[in-house]
Amino acid sequence: MPEAELSTLLAFFKALANESRLRIIGLIAERERSGQELAAILDLKEPTISHHLASLKALDLVSVRVDGVTHWYGLRPERLTELNRALLETKTAAALPGDDTAWEDKIIANFVSADGTLSQIPASRRKRWVILKWLMAGFALDERYGEPQVNAILQRRHPDSATLRRELVGHRMLSRESGVYWRLPDDQWKGFDNR
Repeated sequence: MPEAELSTLLAFFKALANESRLRIIGLIAERERSGQELAAILDLKEPTISHHLASLKALDLVSVRVDGVTHWYGLRPERLTELNRALLETKTAAALPGDDTAWEDKIIANFVSADGTLSQIPASRRKRWVILKWLMAGFALDERYGEPQVNAILQRRHPDSATLRRELVGHRMLSRESGVYWRLPDDQWKGFDNR
């Protein structure tokens, strides 16, 4: 995610982390309101309202219409939609800082018994992806395997080797031709979200 987009999203969350700004958004979502009207409804001073509106205007969330000496403020819902899309795009969400390793370790701890076997194949595609990556440790990058070998490696972890084998091939973690399987490089794997 470009640094500018990340900064905008962080400013968006910071702006909405304030109760008064959230209430202002709710009020101007109903209809246009003047700064004086907002101050009276929220029991705040006009300079405080101006400060909050400036934060919201900086994100382009608020439209301003001048009528004589009165400024009317309205919500720009299309801007909220733009910010939501930016946040929820897969590539954006994946680029936000997070601790995937700790989460993946927790998934493995939840599904792998002390003896190294899978208690079950996860139903969630995201969790199953973590387990499939874990299973790939049993396959060397430069080695060829017959189907019985692949089944034996997988059955050490879970009795349903056919399902696991299909998943590994479907995610392009393993490739096969004429009953011979081999591990594909990690950068060719197709994750749970782009299968």
